[in-house]
Amino acid sequence: MLHSAEFWVAVAFVIFWGILFYNGVPGKVMNQLDSRGKRIADELAEAKRLRQDAERLLKEYESKRAAAEREAADIVSNARDEAERLAREAQEKMADFVKRRTATAEAKIAQAEAQASAEVRAAAVDAAIKASERVLRDEITGTTAASFVTASLNDVRTKLQ
Repeated sequence: MLHSAEFWVAVAFVIFWGILFYNGVPGKVMNQLDSRGKRIADELAEAKRLRQDAERLLKEYESKRAAAEREAADIVSNARDEAERLAREAQEKMADFVKRRTATAEAKIAQAEAQASAEVRAAAVDAAIKASERVLRDEITGTTAASFVTASLNDVRTKLQ
């Protein structure tokens, strides 16, 4: 038995395990495994917390994006309504401007017609006065005739104008 290789391998194996237990190697290995397991558990917990934070931020940004899209749609809608209102106002102002310009043009035309009519009437009165004066001067003579012609012409002027 002392010459058997298996015996000495078994003895060396027992001594090896004895030295390991004497130095507390199994306890140290167990402590390291426990600390490594705890570290891994902490990292998993941290990863879970980070994932929850990321999900919360994602939901928050999605809600902000939806709110911004609603706000943008409202702004576009308001701008469209404002543009339509401004177009209606511009059209109304243009129609009012055209009406006023038309009325002004018609008033100027009426004024020009009245002025032309007055000028024609004045020219007719002057022509009638000159014709009357010529006829009366030719037919009536003397000082009486001159005063009569002057008085008559003044009467005709006042009545025709």
